[in-house]
Amino acid sequence: MNVAADLRRPASYYSASIAVSLAPTPPLVGEERADVCVVGGGVTGCSAALHLAERGYRVVLLEAGEIGHGASGRSGGQILPGLGTGQDVIEKALGLERARDIWEMSRESVRLTERLIERHTIPCDLAHGSLHAAVKPRQVRELRAFQDSMANRYGYQALSFLDGDALRERVVSDAYPAALHESEGGHLHPLNYTLGLARAAQQAGAVVHEHSAVVDIKRGQPARVSTAHGSVSADFVVLATNAYIGGLMPEMGGRIMRAANYIVATERLSEAQVAQVLPHNDALSDANFVLDYYRLSGDRRLIYGGEVSYDGREPRGLKSRMDAKIARLFPVLKGIGIEYRWGGDVAITLNRAPDFGRLDGNLFYAQGYSGHGMSLAGLAGELLAEAIAGQAERFDVFAAMPHREFPGGRWLRTPLLVLATNFYKLRDRL
Repeated sequence: MNVAADLRRPASYYSASIAVSLAPTPPLVGEERADVCVVGGGVTGCSAALHLAERGYRVVLLEAGEIGHGASGRSGGQILPGLGTGQDVIEKALGLERARDIWEMSRESVRLTERLIERHTIPCDLAHGSLHAAVKPRQVRELRAFQDSMANRYGYQALSFLDGDALRERVVSDAYPAALHESEGGHLHPLNYTLGLARAAQQAGAVVHEHSAVVDIKRGQPARVSTAHGSVSADFVVLATNAYIGGLMPEMGGRIMRAANYIVATERLSEAQVAQVLPHNDALSDANFVLDYYRLSGDRRLIYGGEVSYDGREPRGLKSRMDAKIARLFPVLKGIGIEYRWGGDVAITLNRAPDFGRLDGNLFYAQGYSGHGMSLAGLAGELLAEAIAGQAERFDVFAAMPHREFPGGRWLRTPLLVLATNFYKLRDRL
């Protein structure tokens, strides 16, 4: 990851509740040789390092800050089938058959997450069940149409339509006229999960160097990955930097946009309060374009996220707006103490589909999960390992997805995206 600032994990509920310890991860000093150098210590990089090491590759992972510094250790923690874009976008680009393949692999990504947690005994508060909630009548119709389409075109039967009392049994709020309950969805503690993957990678033989920002990559056979105080010569390179690609690979950076999202964690709720919020411990996200999402932590806090910024500056009035949203959704929580507030950057693509690919034959990358990568990034690591081992069929299904750079160039791309987002915010109100 190519950033110069101090990259210790930001203060958050997650960083205050770490339950996984790593073997020593000293900064890279001097020269090392590896079969594969992984750049980036989020879910993608740690999963790739683990799956490659389990295949017998000599793996060195370089992380600019600390493992899980980016979105992998700060997110809402929801693990869901699907992508950050609609299946109709995938169908239009690749056809129905390939769209079905991608959907099934997204389901596999959730199952893989569960297997990794169990196999490596990762203490990350895994819970099952999620809700996708309508806020407007128009969205109720859209949810019904989505449920029908997924059942009829994809054979997916894990969605149940809820309204009235059946919905209030799952989320005790008057804010939603209807929702889809997804039995295959769930949630977890994202930082402990990411650290658990890194620990498993170390135990499989991978070498991890934190505080080792990559400053240059010399392409070739082998490639040379350099930091301020050392370098790694490797036959293959995996770029798993996501929103933190910086200027390392300009041809990749133009296809993603950094977007900041914001999360709060309340004080611990009582059992009575839990019963008046999310009595079945589901995760919830609403159907707006700029959506809100929330869930309960393992120790019964409400983890609530939303809002967006593209220029790195906290939106005006953010704290009061988020606190007011919680109070409107759940009157029982009005005035509840907020013990943690934090933000983090995700990488979005123009079509909101993830961007997988390779450069020069020996440099592989996965980026642009568009806020939907908690489980998919784990699968990406497995697919990257398969591709490096010469079994690229599944990786290439994702890599076939076409991607364009954001319009407007260096100076106008952010203002244009803000304008587009404001349009969809207005549409959310209709």
